[in-house]
Amino acid sequence: MNKKDVKRFKDLLAKERENLIKNANKTLSEEAALDVNELPDEIDQASAEYSQSFIFRLRDREKYYLSKIDKALKKIDEGEFGVCEACGDEISAKRLEARPVTTLCIRCKEEQEMEERSYG
Repeated sequence: MNKKDVKRFKDLLAKERENLIKNANKTLSEEAALDVNELPDEIDQASAEYSQSFIFRLRDREKYYLSKIDKALKKIDEGEFGVCEACGDEISAKRLEARPVTTLCIRCKEEQEMEERSYG
């Protein structure tokens, strides 16, 4: 992969990371301001608690995605970005554009998914 492509992916990942952190901070400040006990009835309280739970589950997924972004950025810094962790082949640019945090080439990912289906 050439330096221009690596820089493009690094910028894309850094921007995505920044957006995730900004959204997480926004959620924390908004959710911290909501006091479920101040809602008028039990139905409103239950609805608010469900919404909070959903938002926090969503943020938990984003936290996991953030760790993948950090791993990809580290790989860029170490010169290992775009290399499949399973077979060592280069991951296609098309696959990286679709999923820049991927660590497996399409062939190895398909093999992994087939194994998971056979055990699951």
